Amino acid sequence: MAEVDLLEIAEELYALPLADFTPSRDARAKRLSKDDKDAAKRVKALRKPSTAAWVVNLLVRLDTEQVDQVLGIGDALREAQAGMDAAQLRELTKQRRQLTAAVTTRARALARERGLRVTESVAEQVEATLTAAMIDTGAAAAVRSGLLVTHLETTGFGELDVTGAVAVAEAIGHQATPADKTLHVVPASAEDDTEGPDEAALERARERLAGAEEALSEAAHAADAHRADVDRLQARSLQVQAELEELRRRLAELEATAEEVDDELGEAEDALVLAQADVDEATQLRDQARSALQELTGETS
Repeated sequence: MAEVDLLEIAEELYALPLADFTPSRDARAKRLSKDDKDAAKRVKALRKPSTAAWVVNLLVRLDTEQVDQVLGIGDALREAQAGMDAAQLRELTKQRRQLTAAVTTRARALARERGLRVTESVAEQVEATLTAAMIDTGAAAAVRSGLLVTHLETTGFGELDVTGAVAVAEAIGHQATPADKTLHVVPASAEDDTEGPDEAALERARERLAGAEEALSEAAHAADAHRADVDRLQARSLQVQAELEELRRRLAELEATAEEVDDELGEAEDALVLAQADVDEATQLRDQARSALQELTGETS
């Protein structure tokens, strides 16, 4: 079996709805085993993509322009880093954050249209993958292939090894074939008479149920965490309100005291003015008396 054939099969399988991947892959391997057991083993070994990887693969096929924009910002970022253009780098970094958030929202919407609810944790993995594609050229090539099997993360230091993140090694350099908005599903071949369509449908239903139960579990866990946050913050809010009431009461007391002190200060200042006037008058009288005495005694100052 030629390498290009495996890549073509992978291209078909990784474009399928997530729940259809495993039954379709196994059916294809079973058909191939009749003529080429080695090829069948290699097809059977194709890993089912994680939910985040499948969402990114979906985005690559259904919204190529958005992905091109993401990767274009990444190219500009690397050029700015190489040119040490600090101002441009800051602006592009801001654009990167805004764009990855917006594209992640778009990817979640595409997945939801196809019956897959994307949890917050999966959305974070999707955004991390898009960020890695902006920073690292290898990650960008892996994303562009549409054959991711797991999400990507990078610290920005050193090149990212993406060989284990794609279905086949030849995926690096391959570009996923854009799909129309209906996302055509490749049906199982009629030549597979050992596994009827009912069994395949049953397997897909089981996959969907497992995915739905996993999503429910994650959602329930998240709800419990948020409920605990609400309870904790409500208690804290009551405590803060009580402290505010005490501070308001104390502030009212201090304001009343301040008014009393201001009144007393005004009275004291008025008394000081009168007392100083008495001092000035007494000083003048003393000086006059001293002058009169000096005249009578003939003394001089």
